Amino acid sequence: MGREVGKTAGAGWQIGVAKSLPYPVTDVWAFLSSKEGVEIWLGPGAVLPRARGATYETSSGTMGELRSFHDLDRIRLTWRPREGDHDSTVQVTVRPSGAKTTVRFHQEWLSGAEERAEQREYWQDVIERVDRALAER
Repeated sequence: MGREVGKTAGAGWQIGVAKSLPYPVTDVWAFLSSKEGVEIWLGPGAVLPRARGATYETSSGTMGELRSFHDLDRIRLTWRPREGDHDSTVQVTVRPSGAKTTVRFHQEWLSGAEERAEQREYWQDVIERVDRALAER
C-alpha cells in the first residue's frame, strides 16, 4: 500500500501552505506579528505571546502555548480549538526572496485526513486574507 499524502512518521498528519508576496520581509513580519495580522491567522481576540511557554486564547476559544518566537523568521505554537480533543502545532515562517517574501503556514499533529483537508482550506484562506490586507496598507 502507498504512503498517504500528508501523513508522516515523525509528525503525523500535516499541512503546509505557502505563497510569495510582493513585499519586503520586514513589512510582512511586522504585519503577521501585529494585532491585525494575528487576528487573521490565529483568530480574533488573540494576543500573540512573545515568551516561550506563555499562553494565548482567541475569542472563539482556540488556545495554545508559544513554543518559539524568532524575530523576522518564525513563530511556533500549539493550537487547540475549543471543541478540539488534541493539540496540533502551527509554525509561521517568512523568508526573503529577492524583492518578495515567502510566507508559509505549517500545521502538524492533525488527527487525520479530514482535519488536514479542513486546515488546508483554513490556511489557504488565511494567506489570501494576509495578502489582501498587505495590499490595502
